[in-house]
Amino acid sequence: MLGLFGTLNLAARSLQTQMTGVEVAGQNLANINTPGYSRQVVNIAASPDITTTVGSEGTGAEVTGIQQIVSSLLNAQIQSQGSTSGYWNAQQTTLQNAQNGLNEFLNGSGATSSTNAAGASTTDSGLSGQLTSLFNAFSSLAASPSTSSQQAVIGAAQQLATTFNQISTQLGSARTAANMSLTSDVASANTLLSDIATLNKQIGTAQFAGGTANDLLDQREQDLENLSKLTSFTTSTGANGAVNINIGGAALVSGNTVNDTLATYDPGNGNLLVQTATGGQPVILTGGSMQGTIAARDGELATMQTNVDSLASNLVTAVNTIQNSGYNSAGGTGNTFFTGTNAATIGVNAVLVNNPSLIQISNSATNTGDSSLALQISQLATATQSGLNNQTFGDYYGTTVAGLGDALSKANTEVANQTAVTNMLTTQRGSISGVNTDEEMTNLMTFQRAYQASAQVVTTVNAMIADVLAMKV
Repeated sequence: MLGLFGTLNLAARSLQTQMTGVEVAGQNLANINTPGYSRQVVNIAASPDITTTVGSEGTGAEVTGIQQIVSSLLNAQIQSQGSTSGYWNAQQTTLQNAQNGLNEFLNGSGATSSTNAAGASTTDSGLSGQLTSLFNAFSSLAASPSTSSQQAVIGAAQQLATTFNQISTQLGSARTAANMSLTSDVASANTLLSDIATLNKQIGTAQFAGGTANDLLDQREQDLENLSKLTSFTTSTGANGAVNINIGGAALVSGNTVNDTLATYDPGNGNLLVQTATGGQPVILTGGSMQGTIAARDGELATMQTNVDSLASNLVTAVNTIQNSGYNSAGGTGNTFFTGTNAATIGVNAVLVNNPSLIQISNSATNTGDSSLALQISQLATATQSGLNNQTFGDYYGTTVAGLGDALSKANTEVANQTAVTNMLTTQRGSISGVNTDEEMTNLMTFQRAYQASAQVVTTVNAMIADVLAMKV
């Protein structure tokens, strides 16, 4: 038999067991709003029986462990989803920067818009409207050669050239912003890699000593999910529950050791890429905001820059070819109309800016009233250009803008879709690992009542011991 003191020990173990239950419920309630926290439960089992003359007799209950309720499958899915979401969010941000640089409202809001032959929505304040203004100015000059019409041509050309310059500058700024974003993401990833290695060590130490590291495991899971938003990676389980991390073929974290970190490098074209900092091994990125930024910068953004440069180059060539073949009102030649070769360098000849009468629009050195070349230049508005895929200037720009618009629209759609999936997975995990106030309050009351009952056992046994001590032999 247990006897009085054995029963008193049974009650004491029960008190400790129920107190642990209260502590765990309190821990859950305290962390109900803590990001990434996984609820914990106390595992209780019957204490080992003892053999008595009347058979096996129980010795109460004891805590066998504090278990963290997690779903490894959902955690892995959320990490994978984080990489996809990070990729499209980065694409969206980079393309929006390019959209702002173009001064075109691709979604058709905030400005008076029209539709060109390519079916693309453009605004009069953008490059498309200014191309039209230039050709209209040449048409007016052809119809009525005068000082004011010559000045109007120069003014329209200057405005157009300035817009080309600004667009090129803004696209360059978008590329610079993408490089800065990539550099920032790399720094954040390195911090997370270091934190994960440190947590690996702390978790291993706690588990080696026979304890639990539930809160540390939650912190590491949060770091892994934050890392997944930056880049895709693969993991493997090391000794003492450590997580080893491999990014793009580079083993960066092994146990509590950071083997290498990430760094950006310039391959020679100004577009930063990622490699290992010490080994110099190019890292093959397959997801996350790093790859999303690179894909947008080297994809649609680079295409946009190439197309705008091509548009400026072909415009310079077409206008100059006609204008340079003619004569000004004094019968002179030798002044090209546009200078430069691309969107960044295009400009209007300073000589013509200072003296618009030197524009060469006559086919004859002696016929000062001729303006036939101005008419030819105005007709470029509807002429297809072999250097622009046999499209007109307006249509080519419209197609270019539409390409960016389509890419941005796709990114917006994907961001919305991935957000919905992420919310669904997070909700599903919350139903498993999240803290439920009603459930924890019920557990708290259950452990409280059990604690009170165990205390009553102590009181009863204490009274019985007193009775025994009071007995007289």
